Amino acid sequence: MHELIAVATITILAVISPGPDFAMVTRNGYSFGRKIGLISALGIAAGVQVHVFYTVLGIAVLITRSPSLFLAMKVAGAAYLMYLGYKSFTNRAPIKTDSAPGHMPTNRQAFGMGFFTNALNPKTMLFVVATFTQVVEPGAPFWLNFSYGFFMSFAHWAWFSIVAIVFSEKRLRAAMLAKQRAVDVLIGAALFGLGGSLLFANSTV
Repeated sequence: MHELIAVATITILAVISPGPDFAMVTRNGYSFGRKIGLISALGIAAGVQVHVFYTVLGIAVLITRSPSLFLAMKVAGAAYLMYLGYKSFTNRAPIKTDSAPGHMPTNRQAFGMGFFTNALNPKTMLFVVATFTQVVEPGAPFWLNFSYGFFMSFAHWAWFSIVAIVFSEKRLRAAMLAKQRAVDVLIGAALFGLGGSLLFANSTV
């Protein structure tokens, strides 16, 4: 139960941590309006399922054929979460989202922007693998494993929908960007601590 709560918390923290998805939705919401931003957020949520699908199937094979390798992946996954925390904590690069309004994308194009930004992001792939190695257990039914994936997609959709709504208002956008450093430090410290607790737990198995 402790690990499940920790992974749920890590998922939320990782989702709200600034990255390519954040920059893309912010740009679309700011440049093209709230509707385009919201559709882009939906595309991101769909992109997460690409990573979930191949991760669940791959981990299932590892559990049945190589339990020791699966344990090694669990430890590596926890260490990677600590690395994400460190990168967020030490981040000094501001988010660059300024974009001159251009041709208004169609709904399909906006969805595609979100989908491919997430589906082709190697950091999302590593995060999903790291997270699933903490919760997938031998003999667990596929529906349970995929339910974790749907939670990840829902968390992405909910957060980036909020981002699209907030950043379509120019004054709120400026206020949030001004607090980026504080957000990075808070998220980084939390991810590092949670990843460390999982790493310690895994090393005692």
